[in-house]
Amino acid sequence: MGAQPIYRGNPQKPAVSFMVNVAWGNEYLTAMLDTFAKYKVKTTFFLDGSWVSKYPDLAKKIYDNGHEIGNHAYSHPDMSRIGQDRIRQEIGKTQAVIEKTLGIKPMLFAPPSGAYTQQVVEIAHREFGMKTILWTADTVDWRKPAVSEMVQRVNKQLGHGVLVLMHPTEASQKGLEQLLKAAIAKGFVPTTVSEVLSSKRIDPR
Repeated sequence: MGAQPIYRGNPQKPAVSFMVNVAWGNEYLTAMLDTFAKYKVKTTFFLDGSWVSKYPDLAKKIYDNGHEIGNHAYSHPDMSRIGQDRIRQEIGKTQAVIEKTLGIKPMLFAPPSGAYTQQVVEIAHREFGMKTILWTADTVDWRKPAVSEMVQRVNKQLGHGVLVLMHPTEASQKGLEQLLKAAIAKGFVPTTVSEVLSSKRIDPR
């Protein structure tokens, strides 16, 4: 796909990803992991590097549950307002701490708040071999929406290859089961971002 941000996965594929950006919200994480496990769903967690440094055991718990791990920069900066050296530092430092903690190198990068420039996308691609991931549908869960409204809004946007942005918030934790059920009822397989992007066939549930 080259050096361009990705807002949606394979439009031919009956798959969606409920991806989770983690820089805070530890109190809701375990319940979300339990819900994903209940439905046998593996998804993608984009981890903030400073968060991984502070909470390595929680990062390991996410990884040990079989979820894909992505890079969410180190200190949650506005990536569109920083220079090349800082861009490299934010991505590189997070790669290093994730590799040290989990023994893996993420291949996906989610810029905090979705803020990016072409320079960010190119550095992630060229220097780190990473795809820059944005989203198709946003829970806007940080605004503390009513769960029913959030579920209804996201449900309307579910479709082939849709990437849904979530955080470990009370709203997403309470609405996750309903969203998974809605996706499955429509014939979509909730899975990782890499699986949604892939051209490989997926078997409906």
